[in-house]
Amino acid sequence: MATLLSIIITFGIGLALALVVYCVIKWWNVRAIGVTPVPLFTFIAILFTSGLDVGLIMFPLGEFPTYADTANAADYGFTNPLAIEFGFWGFLIWSFYFLTSFYFCVVEPKVKFFEIPIVKILNNIVIVGTCAFTASLFLVYLPFYIPEMGDGETVITTFYLIVFCVILAAAYSSTDIKFVRILSVGSTFLFIGLIVFMWLYGGMGIGEMATNLSDLTTGYFGNLHRFALPINDYHEFYLFWWFAWSIMIGQFTSRFVGGLRTQYLLLALLFIPSIPLAIWFSVLYFYYSNGIDTTGMLNIAMIVVGVTFVINSLDSLIRLYSDNLSLTPARLGKAGYIVGNVAVLFGLTLAFQTQWLQIQWIGAVVVGIYLACVAYILLTKRAEVAAIKASPEENTLDFERIEAAH
Repeated sequence: MATLLSIIITFGIGLALALVVYCVIKWWNVRAIGVTPVPLFTFIAILFTSGLDVGLIMFPLGEFPTYADTANAADYGFTNPLAIEFGFWGFLIWSFYFLTSFYFCVVEPKVKFFEIPIVKILNNIVIVGTCAFTASLFLVYLPFYIPEMGDGETVITTFYLIVFCVILAAAYSSTDIKFVRILSVGSTFLFIGLIVFMWLYGGMGIGEMATNLSDLTTGYFGNLHRFALPINDYHEFYLFWWFAWSIMIGQFTSRFVGGLRTQYLLLALLFIPSIPLAIWFSVLYFYYSNGIDTTGMLNIAMIVVGVTFVINSLDSLIRLYSDNLSLTPARLGKAGYIVGNVAVLFGLTLAFQTQWLQIQWIGAVVVGIYLACVAYILLTKRAEVAAIKASPEENTLDFERIEAAH
């Protein structure tokens, strides 16, 4: 029997995918232009590193055995473990980020739903709560990430210090948007470097990579419909996690969209992030299949990249909610801004360490925000939305001036 949470996430996915189809059909050839447009690679780097965290680096090696054990986890028996892992992280679910990036870039300037006081408050509570949840999850899983420290299960003082430093670095990075961009691009190159390093270190050949990628693509795309709805409670957790991130990441990254037409923006978000994900998972699956140990230098390299992903995620969200609430460095002073954000986020991280806050609850609230936004548009802004033919005029003019200068 379906639970209430299962019904909510199933409805949310159906609503989101329907809206994706509607936006692509209605605004097929509209150029999406943000307030601070950047080149496509920079945009994808910001989106990729803001919308993912250390789980991408560290979870797969622990999850492959579960997905392979179909005797005890029959839900995963319809395809191979590599395709399951990719399905939890790649392709279809990036359409959520397309939807929210496009909405905030093209539609929200006319609708201004997220400027309604109660919506603004609720949205920022979601952002702060997700920030704290991300940091608390990182803290809880640090013993697993760094088994060389402690007993592999207990959160020790060193781990609290690591999380504090990560939040401090994220708060500092968020003080200037150029830091966010530089860190995002740098993290992307670090991730690519990690993939190449582990590929070569493990002695994986081109043939083995081709085989893994073939298994991934046939196993995933041949069962794409199965990933659109919750496979089980664990997949449901992942889907709620993506929903919890979707509005805030779209709101943040929409400012960097650099003139892609709607259909190309969708294709870019579906395929470009999925390529490094597919290669990364294929490399990790080679390690799992061949029993290659990752402790020591490899684990440290993975942790370094994973930590930069956490910093990227947090600095984007800190920047977003501080801008939304006008709690900017210019208003508070750089020192006051950093101290305030670190105090709030580290305090909430400690409070949430017991995991009383569930990401499923946050995701359910986001599904409610989706529904409320659609209802608001249908009831009060239908004509304004129907009349949209382009991105906001000021964005378009600025973008045209930038293009002319180049």
